[in-house]
Amino acid sequence: MRLALASTDTPGALLDGAWWPRSRDLAAQLPAPTAVLDPLWGRITHVTVNPTLWPVIPRKVPVDGHVVSVGWFKAEQDPHKLLLLSYTVGRWDLLVIPPQTDPAIAAWLMTAATGPLRSHTASDLLERAEFQRIVTEADQAREAVWDSEGGHGARVTAPARSAS
Repeated sequence: MRLALASTDTPGALLDGAWWPRSRDLAAQLPAPTAVLDPLWGRITHVTVNPTLWPVIPRKVPVDGHVVSVGWFKAEQDPHKLLLLSYTVGRWDLLVIPPQTDPAIAAWLMTAATGPLRSHTASDLLERAEFQRIVTEADQAREAVWDSEGGHGARVTAPARSAS
């Protein structure tokens, strides 16, 4: 399961963890994390998403013996956040990492969404991850040029002396 949860000892944090679904098929992807979270956080009864990034939003999803109602908020909810609600315990906000994300970037995002501060919004973290990806690709391109010009593996040899 591609789910990371933050410790509960940081009040006021903007995110409670991160979820990296394998696709944008909410009906197929939602049961797994919800089934894991039910015993930890109390039965999840409602989930909301922003429809911007989900092509189909089912109204109800069967999860491990019960049904989770699914709703959406376009203007009010960050498009990269999943909101989970439990009648008995409360609310949790998870960063939703896009399914096609590179594993190294996804790992960075999971760490950022579960760290001690968690003061960034879901969209802000994804913007930072995109910046990190661009910088990494630029660094790799510069290194490839350096290597192709003999920079990395080149040997330093002393100039040959002529015998006179």
